[in-house]
Amino acid sequence: MTNAGTTVTADLPTPAVRLPRRRGIELTLIVVAVLLSVYGYCAVGLAKNGTVPPGAAGYGAGLGVLALLAHIAVRLRAPYADPLLLPIGVLLNGLGLVLIYRLDLETPGDRAAPTQLVWSTLGVGLFIVVVLALRDHRVLQRYAYVCVAAALVLLTLPVLFPAVNGARIWIRIAGFSIQPGEFAKVLLAVFFAAYLAANRNALAYAGRRVWRLQLPTGRVLGPIVAIWLLSVGVLVMERDLGTSLLFFGLFVTLLYVATGRTGWIAVGLLLAALGAVAVGWLEPHVHSRVQDWLHPFASIDAGQGPNQLAQSLFAFAAGGMLGTGLGLGHSILIGFAAKSDFILATAGEELGLSGLSAIFILYGLLVERGYRAGLALRDPFGRLLAVGLASIVALQVFVIAGGVTGLIPLTGMAMPFLAQGGSSVVTNWAIVALLIRLSDSSRRQYDIEVAA
Repeated sequence: MTNAGTTVTADLPTPAVRLPRRRGIELTLIVVAVLLSVYGYCAVGLAKNGTVPPGAAGYGAGLGVLALLAHIAVRLRAPYADPLLLPIGVLLNGLGLVLIYRLDLETPGDRAAPTQLVWSTLGVGLFIVVVLALRDHRVLQRYAYVCVAAALVLLTLPVLFPAVNGARIWIRIAGFSIQPGEFAKVLLAVFFAAYLAANRNALAYAGRRVWRLQLPTGRVLGPIVAIWLLSVGVLVMERDLGTSLLFFGLFVTLLYVATGRTGWIAVGLLLAALGAVAVGWLEPHVHSRVQDWLHPFASIDAGQGPNQLAQSLFAFAAGGMLGTGLGLGHSILIGFAAKSDFILATAGEELGLSGLSAIFILYGLLVERGYRAGLALRDPFGRLLAVGLASIVALQVFVIAGGVTGLIPLTGMAMPFLAQGGSSVVTNWAIVALLIRLSDSSRRQYDIEVAA
């Protein structure tokens, strides 16, 4: 409109901006992760033998090729995915291989790094298959009951095999060992997310109100509680208390997210405390661990030398702020679990508090990115699945780190990506793949709206 020679135009709405895909950032971070892992590998060789290990080039090339193939899969099928998830997985897996190789030098007759590299390759292969084959995460919701049936079968199988270190959590066939509970936790996360998403309104608003908690009807809450009790009961029978605690925490977390009722957290903490006290007194294997936690230096006072927990605390103390340097620690004195349950003690001694803090930050970023993807998703199933998968990593890191530092009693679980364990590393790569798919869907939905 023109008035006295002045043109007045109406304010136009600012056009929406489409989100960047950021695959170049992801590739750069992957290169940095591979280089840091190769540097750690070389540092171990220089510290122990004064020369660069002869397999450094092959290790770097192998890890780089695996990371590149995973990146190509993400670029092709999940271009909107969070650019931090894959590099964090590569760096943690690479650092785990370095720490296991470093401990192998102290046990020439028991080398675990080559086997761990094979399992890592299988894990990345599974990651690629999930990213390429799973176009829509909502497809998993259709197979909720298939997942829970498979999870219960996997949890029950170790009962048929002899106990290892007081727990029946392994399947050993022809020299190979698999821990089915690692795969079962992902399947149960899918089932919990699907069931709670389908019944979230009934869980939140139906039933009676007791004190300040809205209790759902038994018809709605009964099936999922029965599945949870059955899985935890099997694990208690197998003396796998660490995974039992993980499943309980996963169940309470998803129930809180689905209903928005903070009372479930209080109920969960109360039940966890009561269960811990009961199992601690009734189960001799767990009772001994509780006693070691309460009195970590009792064996020293009795003239029997330090136990595993005491040796772990000595390793953390020796590391100080900056650590002794890769290859220069003595955490192998911990014994048979130095490469699995107590591998964090090696990181604490040789990388120091600063290196240990960096590792925890990486885990924190992985969990935070999973929660962010869940918050951005609009479908309830995807939101709960993302929160559940991220919570699995968070709970597992807390339980393991708390056990080896003396914060809570030891439970015997594998540190994600770091510790020796084929089932664990394969499962963790599957978790990262699912988070990649969920984060891609969360950002893709925004660009679809902008394009429309």
